Amino acid sequence: MKDDTEIYYKDWGTGQPVVFSHGWPLNADAWDPQVRMMAENGFRAIAHDRRGHGRSGQPWDGNDLDTYADDLAQLIEALDLRDVILVGHSTGGGEVTRYIGRHGTGRVAKAVLLSAIPPLMLKTEANPEGLPLEVFDEIRKGVATDRSQYYEDLSVPFYGANRPGSQVSQGTRDAFWLWCLQVGIKGSYDCVKAFSETDLTEDLKRFDIPTLIAHGDDDQIVPIVAAAEKSSKIVKDATLKVYPGAPHGLSMVAPFKDVFDADLLAFARG
Repeated sequence: MKDDTEIYYKDWGTGQPVVFSHGWPLNADAWDPQVRMMAENGFRAIAHDRRGHGRSGQPWDGNDLDTYADDLAQLIEALDLRDVILVGHSTGGGEVTRYIGRHGTGRVAKAVLLSAIPPLMLKTEANPEGLPLEVFDEIRKGVATDRSQYYEDLSVPFYGANRPGSQVSQGTRDAFWLWCLQVGIKGSYDCVKAFSETDLTEDLKRFDIPTLIAHGDDDQIVPIVAAAEKSSKIVKDATLKVYPGAPHGLSMVAPFKDVFDADLLAFARG
């Protein structure tokens, strides 16, 4: 990147490129089933670890959505990708949104925002549906004091393991914990401010491409009322897909994963 931070990425298959941006505090491996699926179905699937996360560098600075978006732009330009389908989960959805806000859609064909943070997570006078600052202060406290236990506890609402009939496995929760611990504490801590306090409303207004906005109506991390429901009204001609009973990490757990995968593939082909 411009500041010499190294960004890790995986690049599978050939065809129209699909670039995946992961959520906090995970890495590209969280997208593995979808990256594999797209590569097996005639697409070039690319997923990167955000700076500070996974196998990418852990710089002291730049843990903000502007820099995340610029990193994504540099990756796309370095690989000379065109006609790209951008797919972002949670904070990754914010990264995709800020990318379009800062860099436009000249190289982009479509976008998918899954359980995504836009337009704004923080509760303000103008955004009463958001979450109060105290919620994000508690996240920062958990990361700063005992992040291993915090991440283990976070896996419960992330996957809806506290809901009747949940099918999430212990292995999935263990993988979540492992991915989280690969994030540097500075990048993880800083990213909380990035995903909670960055207003992406104006960025959403720059979308001029087919956009799928997908969200579970039982998302305990990014409540749908302050996210997808609002974003779908801002993005011109967006398609809103609501998954009844689905948690934040719906792309990783049954029975929601298979439904989302089919929707993603159909949208990419359409």
